[in-house]
Amino acid sequence: MARSDSTSTIPQIDSVTLEAEPRSGFTSPTPQTLSEKEEKGQKFEERSESVHDNPLSPEDDFPDGGTRAWLIVVGAMCNTFATFGYANSWGVFQSYYQETILSDSSPSNIAWIGSIQYALIFFPGLITGRLFDLGYYHSILITSTAILVASTFLVAQCTQYWHFLLCQGFAVGLSCGCIFSPTAAIVSHWFKKRRGLAMGFVAVGSSIGGTVLPIATRKLILLVGFQWTMRITGFILLGVLGVANLLLKRRLPPRNVVGGLINLSAFKSASYTVYCLSGLVIFLGLYTLLTYVAVSAVDIGIPDDVAFYFIAFGNASSLFGRYFGGLVSDWLGPMNVMIPMTIGAGVLTYAWPFARSEASLIVVTLIYGFFAGAYVSLVCNPIMDMGDTSDVGRRVGMFLSIMALGAVAGPPISGAIAAATGSFVAVGVYAGSCVVVGVGLMAVSRSLVLKSLYGKL
Repeated sequence: MARSDSTSTIPQIDSVTLEAEPRSGFTSPTPQTLSEKEEKGQKFEERSESVHDNPLSPEDDFPDGGTRAWLIVVGAMCNTFATFGYANSWGVFQSYYQETILSDSSPSNIAWIGSIQYALIFFPGLITGRLFDLGYYHSILITSTAILVASTFLVAQCTQYWHFLLCQGFAVGLSCGCIFSPTAAIVSHWFKKRRGLAMGFVAVGSSIGGTVLPIATRKLILLVGFQWTMRITGFILLGVLGVANLLLKRRLPPRNVVGGLINLSAFKSASYTVYCLSGLVIFLGLYTLLTYVAVSAVDIGIPDDVAFYFIAFGNASSLFGRYFGGLVSDWLGPMNVMIPMTIGAGVLTYAWPFARSEASLIVVTLIYGFFAGAYVSLVCNPIMDMGDTSDVGRRVGMFLSIMALGAVAGPPISGAIAAATGSFVAVGVYAGSCVVVGVGLMAVSRSLVLKSLYGKL
């Protein structure tokens, strides 16, 4: 009997069938599934390498120093020298115009020229801030430089009140505003942790200008006359702003943020709204002392050739206040520095009319300049931290435009009070009260942000 072949009776298993019909509950990885996993792993590795190579975006990685960043500060100092420094010299022109060219106009009317000039340094921020966010800067700076220099030359040819109002009030003011308004935003592109110190240095530029220009103006008027004094001033501004045009440069790319010139949603923040209101009220009284200190010095018997120096005294001492405020604010926070220093400026404004001797008036002016300088150097810093960096130009611009309303109305109101009362006592009460009330509003804004009496802001 022959042995049967067992292989002939065992059924053959089709390997294809085994692959095509897996057991229930078990799913083997298909080639496509493996490919997706490998692709995801590769993308994860690439993303990890990218994060490691570029840990911070330009918006987060601020230089906070270095040659290029400090050159930006130098350029910004040139801007404040030629804008705020020029405007802070108005007291010399107020005194000179009252005595000579515009002697038939009232002090209050003459003060409108300086007030409009000073207010317009802030007002264009509404437009230039928005344009800065969109990427427009150098074209505005160059054009405004040309207008400022040309209008200063034209002041030399003015003979009537409306001539001065147009040239020295509107033209100089608007051009100064277009130059100054984006300056804080430029600095905010380069500094964050040391922003207070940088802005302190920037504000020092206005103190230097406010010290040098009034002394130079007064001396030059006696040497070469008013017309050549204004021409020389124009050439000084041209040289200083030429340096600014060469050095200043934005770092971050432009952002077409939502909205137009005005970001009304910013006012949904109660702290921002109250802070804007505080700036308006403070500027109703802050610069009254510097505007009229030379006139008040003459009223108490100080000679004209000495009285004009009081403007330089105030601006010179503000240099130290500006630097001190910027330095300390990086440790304590800008508002924590501004509140006590501005209270000091308000108290000195109350005391000013009662300084009836040359020595006491010098002391009041010097201390006032120190306190007021600290406020001015830091006034924009809290705004930079009340929103995103991409919208900083527009937020600062809106704030400056609101503050301009106080700057334009304050000195003429003070002049009218002086004319009505025949002294500066009521002026000191009015201006000092404005400053103190504004500081109270600033303290409210601070508490709205911190939700506490203590904290760095």
